[in-house]
Amino acid sequence: MQSLINHLNQLQDLILIRDEHRQTGDGSHLERLNESIDALTEKLPTDVRSLFQRLYNKDHIVMAPMYNGNCSICGMRMPISQVQAVRLCKTLQNCPNCARILFEENDAPQWIGESPSRTTPRKSGISRFSNPSLMISNLKATNGKEAIIELCRLMEEKKFVSNSDKLIQSALEREAVLSTAVSDGLAFPHVRGVEGGGLTLALGVSKEGIPFDDAGNIVHIIFMITIPTAVSAFYLRLMSGLTEAFVKEQNRNAVIAAETPEALWKALTKATRYAVK
Repeated sequence: MQSLINHLNQLQDLILIRDEHRQTGDGSHLERLNESIDALTEKLPTDVRSLFQRLYNKDHIVMAPMYNGNCSICGMRMPISQVQAVRLCKTLQNCPNCARILFEENDAPQWIGESPSRTTPRKSGISRFSNPSLMISNLKATNGKEAIIELCRLMEEKKFVSNSDKLIQSALEREAVLSTAVSDGLAFPHVRGVEGGGLTLALGVSKEGIPFDDAGNIVHIIFMITIPTAVSAFYLRLMSGLTEAFVKEQNRNAVIAAETPEALWKALTKATRYAVK
């Protein structure tokens, strides 16, 4: 049964990658992604394929990580018996509320940042997702893999996420399917399923530019993002907002010119004040 869960998660990941590519890519990889999705779908047992397609028709998020005994998508608290059944992984388990297929990944990275108190003023703009401590104004990395490692280590060091080793592994596996480098020297490596808190963004800048992927795309500005499963759709809006902000050369130049994390944070907040709400 665990192999079936892994198969379903792989299928889910490809579907979400296709959704990203439709919104932010040039469409050049759609055929390959569609073929891979169709091939994985055909390999499912007939009853599971029917279930997956029925759920997919309602929402593209079909697989729901169980976090602290809750469905991470709808927040439903699972009965103890079902929590145990999900962990035993002998049969497929559906959330009693949203019907998504539940699974648990014990070594998954988790969000461990401080939750705001009720008296803390609500943050706005990019500060909802990031922090000056998550800025690297001059990456040491000489390629995309090293940049991802550097940013993931920072996120753990600053106590925003746990298990940076697993975070790095997941980010590199995502890159192996389809590079997150886009035009204008930007890249958006990311990992979904980082539960426990909100979407989190770290920013690294390479002033000289680094080859980010096997295609040799030269990247200067790298956004490393961790995404709770429930906000996968919102991630696409955030990515769209960041792309909108940094299609402007003056914003890119301001970020690249920043010499300190504090200056980089100031340039980022200024560049995104209208594009990221």
